[in-house]
Parts: sequence; structure tokens; C-alpha cells
Amino acid sequence: MANITAALVKELREKTGAGMMDCKGALNETDGDIEAAVDWLRKKGLAKAAKKAGRVAAEGLVAVESSGHHAAIVEVNSETDFVARNDSFQGFAREAAKLALDTDGTLEGLEAAHFPGGSTTIKETLSSLIATIGENMTLRRVAKLDVTKGVIASYVHAQVADGLGKIGVLVALESEGDVEVLSTLGRQIAMHVAATNPVALDAAGVDQAVLERESNILREKNAGKPDHVLAKIVESGLKSYYKEVTLLEQPFVHDGSKTITQVLKEAEGKAGAPVKLTAFVRYALGEGIEKEEAPDFATEVAAAARG
Repeated sequence: MANITAALVKELREKTGAGMMDCKGALNETDGDIEAAVDWLRKKGLAKAAKKAGRVAAEGLVAVESSGHHAAIVEVNSETDFVARNDSFQGFAREAAKLALDTDGTLEGLEAAHFPGGSTTIKETLSSLIATIGENMTLRRVAKLDVTKGVIASYVHAQVADGLGKIGVLVALESEGDVEVLSTLGRQIAMHVAATNPVALDAAGVDQAVLERESNILREKNAGKPDHVLAKIVESGLKSYYKEVTLLEQPFVHDGSKTITQVLKEAEGKAGAPVKLTAFVRYALGEGIEKEEAPDFATEVAAAARG
């Protein structure tokens, strides 16, 4: 049997909001498997759908940069928030985002790009920065968005400097309409994305494995009902799920009476042309990265006493 630690119970509570004893029971039932425990709690009706993309457990910055019909976003990680406030680190993150505009949108392509002011690549420049500052850093990920006509709007949450912060969002709007109207709309939608963290643009973009998992949970929660009834329950449940997690079906955070699709349609009158939301990217600093938490002071003292 797995060793069910207090830290494991705490992590499950943070993911699900379920009670401590329920979390401990779920972990015992699933031999300490966190994701399986989340599903177990949901099947018992003790937790809501897990929406968290991952534990935020790394420091650093998300940087965004745009130029005309092109925009890029990068995440650069550091060990401490102190380094993220360093001018050299911020300068590197900002320059990486600028250089990403002229790459193929892959991490490999960005790492090989020439860093301005010297003869080194981005990757080599980062290695030098690590040696200078004395802390490990990584260029974790990069994405690019392009439109033929229209705008790519951006939003940076918890901004520490221009274009640098903890959450970065890009939203691509294809349209021949008024650029000022599109820019305002795009920024509002980018703020919406930062707040709601949609998993996909529409139902077609949701990962099949995720849909299968949701379907299985609905079936197990309603086990024993006739097949034709169960099929309708699953269908209805997935429709509700899409409204929660797909951008075009979500209620607009600035006006909950409208979906994003409705907001786009209404904007066409002001913009003077059809408006299509073609893509979005949302980076939250450190999501999905596990980092060992330092023990609290009482634990440190107890450990010292035992030593």
C-alpha cells in the first residue's frame, strides 16, 4: 500500500476542494494515485471537475511581443522570484519574445536564433546568464500566432514590466474590420481567457482522452440506469462541459448574459465586417511543473532536534 502523506492529502484537497478525510480515503482507494483519486472523488460526488491545468511551482516570467499581424509568447523559468525581478533576466525574456516573432514557433528554432549584440545563440546566452547570476534557468516554451487580416491582441496579468508577467495571453481575430474596434475586443477576450483558462477554442479542439474521461465519470455516477437514459445523460453532461471549458461557448466575463460567440457576432456591426476568433494561447507561469515545497519552520526545528 502506498504511503499516504499529509502533503499528498493537501495536494488532493487543493485540486478538488474535498474534505481531508474524503481525500485520504480516496488516496487509500487509489493507492496514492492523485489523478485516479480526483476521479474517485468526482464519482462519489465529493468534488467538482478538476479545472486546474497544473500546480504553479516555478518562478520566472511570461513574455509577450507583437508586431503587426504576428505575435509571440514565451515562458522563461528561474528558481526564485528574486531572479525574475533581475534586469538582466527580464531583458533576456523580453528579447526572447521579440526573436520568437521571426522563428518557426518551435523551442528548437528559438534556441538556435542569434541573440542581438553578440555572436551567441539564445541558448548560449541563457547559459552565460546562468553562470553570471548563479541560478538555474530554462527557456521552457514558445508559441506564435499569425493572422492574414485583423489583429492579435495580448494581455499580461500580474505584470512586473511592460509585456512581462505571471500570465500571458494571445488572441487572434481574423477580420477586415476596424482595427481599433478589433483591438479593444481582442484585449477583452484575452482578459477573459486569463480569467477562465479554457482548454480549447471549441468542442472539436478538446482532447479525445479528456472527453473519454468525462464520459466514464458520468456513466459511473449514473450506473444502473437504462442504456438509452445513460446515453442522454452523457450527451447532456458533455454539452455542459463544453460550455465550461471551450472558449467560444463560455459566458463572457465582462457580460455573463452572452457567450463569446455572441459577443463576436455583435461586434461585427461596430467593426464593419465579419469577425472570427481563430486561435488563442494562454501561458500561466510554472503550470504543470512540480517543485518540492520547503518544510515549514516547525518541521525544520523538529528535524534539527532529531539530528
